[in-house]
Amino acid sequence: MDIMAAARAIFLEKGYEEAVMSEIAARADLVEGSLYRFFDTKHGLLIAVVEACYEEILADYDQQLAGISGVRNRLRFMIWRMLVAMQDNPDLGRLVYRHILPEANYLSTRIYELNREYAAHIDNIVTEGITAGELRAETPMWLVRQLIMGGIDQLTWRHRMGLGDFDAAQTADEMTDFIYRGLAAGGHPDDVAARLEATSRDLSTTATQLASMLGPQNVYTETKKSD
Repeated sequence: MDIMAAARAIFLEKGYEEAVMSEIAARADLVEGSLYRFFDTKHGLLIAVVEACYEEILADYDQQLAGISGVRNRLRFMIWRMLVAMQDNPDLGRLVYRHILPEANYLSTRIYELNREYAAHIDNIVTEGITAGELRAETPMWLVRQLIMGGIDQLTWRHRMGLGDFDAAQTADEMTDFIYRGLAAGGHPDDVAARLEATSRDLSTTATQLASMLGPQNVYTETKKSD
């Protein structure tokens, strides 16, 4: 077994705190000293493992998105794909939220760059819709990004913490409907920012209702915003 596969297996089996470099080395059929030739610290190895997992998850993302037509359909695919990734990798998600996102060096990781690339896809789809006259011209891009990425975070924390599952397809449909109605051109005379703020409140209310049924929660709230 190679180093990355061994490290991923140990991290997912035991968690970050209980994982030790000597056991990772043994799983990879190496002596511990050889492992340190490639990775100076356990945290550096964790970052490398998560970066590789992200790359794998998003490997054919652009190709699949290119085969989908229509602004609403493309937006829905983006949301659904990320929900499925969170659903399929809850242990990995816990490692990211507990041991990578809060760290000072997060902004220098490939994980951060991949998140920015994902956010850029959102901007591109919305821009396509604005150019076609399908979405309102005054759409605030940063708010759309926060609604999608923050909404996915809030709506998947229960599964990530091992408290239950969710229907990725249904959740993607509901999120897409909320957001698309807030962005759609014509019809409602309200300012788009106010409509999107209302959408944000709706999503927040849904997450709060889930939390009230489950009691105290340990939710990581992302405070960093892509430029």
